[in-house]
Amino acid sequence: MPTRIYIETSIVSYLTSRPSKDLVRSACQQITKAWWEQGRLATIPYSSPYVVEEAGAGDPHAASLRLNALREIPLLPITPAIPALAEFLLMGGGLPAKARLDALHIACAAYHQMDILLTWNCTHIANPSQLPVMRGLCAAKGYKLPELVTPFELMEALP
Repeated sequence: MPTRIYIETSIVSYLTSRPSKDLVRSACQQITKAWWEQGRLATIPYSSPYVVEEAGAGDPHAASLRLNALREIPLLPITPAIPALAEFLLMGGGLPAKARLDALHIACAAYHQMDILLTWNCTHIANPSQLPVMRGLCAAKGYKLPELVTPFELMEALP
């Protein structure tokens, strides 16, 4: 069965933003584009209304590009259990209070049993120091934390 991947907002932001002059950011943009064009085809990608809301904010032209990239990605439905799990992640110390939207992304992916949550947000989401806490919190509520990875970690699977 193909891998079920939750596409978080930073992915479409890197995918659609103007090429950066910063070497690291530019590399991340190129990796994102390569994964989007090749790796995504071997997966079942999903997103959520949280991503659509976040992607639609800011500069209207940039928002239009982000939303267009998401156009063909199915959206996972929101249920009351998702904000409840997000709140549990925040209250349990899995994420800081200011990372409420990040908690909603993680909760949505866990609730819908995604295999992977794909992100470039390594501050709050793909943060190795927080993984044990978030795994434990999700397990305490009966959910499995998906793998929280960047496109770089999926590059070895590309031809």
